[in-house]
Amino acid sequence: MKEETKIVTAGRSAKWTKGVVNPPVTRASTVVFETVDEMNNAVANRFNETMVYGRRGTTTSFAFSDAMTTLEGGAGCALYPSGTAAITNAILAFVESGDHILMVDTAYEPTRDYCDKILAKMGVTTTYYDPLIGADIERLIKPNTRVVFLESPGSITMEVQDVPAISKVARQHDCIVMLDNTWGAGINFKPFDFGVDISIQAATKYIVGHSDVMLGTATASEKYWPQLRDNSYLMGQCTSPDDLYLALRGVRTLGVRLKQHQENALKVAKWLEQRPEVETILHPAFESCPGHEFFNRDFNGSNGLFSFVLNRGDKKTIKPFLDGLSHFKMGYSWGGFESLILGITNVASLRTSTQWQAKHPLIRVHIGLENADDLIEDLEKAFDRLNNAIDS
Repeated sequence: MKEETKIVTAGRSAKWTKGVVNPPVTRASTVVFETVDEMNNAVANRFNETMVYGRRGTTTSFAFSDAMTTLEGGAGCALYPSGTAAITNAILAFVESGDHILMVDTAYEPTRDYCDKILAKMGVTTTYYDPLIGADIERLIKPNTRVVFLESPGSITMEVQDVPAISKVARQHDCIVMLDNTWGAGINFKPFDFGVDISIQAATKYIVGHSDVMLGTATASEKYWPQLRDNSYLMGQCTSPDDLYLALRGVRTLGVRLKQHQENALKVAKWLEQRPEVETILHPAFESCPGHEFFNRDFNGSNGLFSFVLNRGDKKTIKPFLDGLSHFKMGYSWGGFESLILGITNVASLRTSTQWQAKHPLIRVHIGLENADDLIEDLEKAFDRLNNAIDS
């Protein structure tokens, strides 16, 4: 089955749809039974997509989990109320006091905070590593290393990791490989083809696609699925069926949306590459992006999220650049249909094992589904305001 067909059909088994096109929204806390045998049978099959109690899931959540497992691979998908919850609970499901984890230095900031502020109190230590370390990660693995966590491309600075090289070494040392695959979205990068054990997404982003739902997923291999599933349940993780319905609807257009995001972003990035104010384009499809060769080798495409580094300006002078935009709005997210922008001047403070060398601000953009020429015109005016602020 080709990818486009999978996207349309995933999670739409007749047992979930009951003869309609989309799996209905099933809201439930209590599930009732008529006989003791019926109840006992449900309990015995509670891990086999059988309704027992609302927190264990309804037909709506079973359908969405099926859809995500079909897209990403693996043996099953656990659901969480946010992407951060998916990250933190996936790690927590496999570590205990005295363990050590390896965390990529370019990780999403809340992931780093979780390691430093929560896991540290539990007696779990963290070592941050260079995203471009590749197979050399072996020198950082300790006897108590339990998890190797990747995020590729990296948050903000977009480094692409050599996932198969890292995964191969990690497996040789019996470490669990977890990947934040939100950028790959289950389409552009197939984690289980490259040695990943648990693939995590902030489904808030491209899966939902409309900036109106908070949702997280963690899809696991057959080896680790039972432990992830059981621990997530014990931590009380569950999701709204209404949100899951919206996510399922988002899945149906995921392929065409990503293609348009990619087309628009590449057009804008190529225009930015010619701007005299731009020092570097940090888009995985560009040679200037660290790890570009791994993107070419392992990915099926890109999307709308990338960054670029200015060669002039500072925290003060990028304010007029950002303040007067019409189509780009500032917001701490991405993956929706709309264009977003952030000006970041503290990149160096967000990492510990690698050094950020750029002296001028980094701009992260999510290119939405607007006309790319309108977005370019918006940015052109922003550069005029930047130059006027610097030169005045």
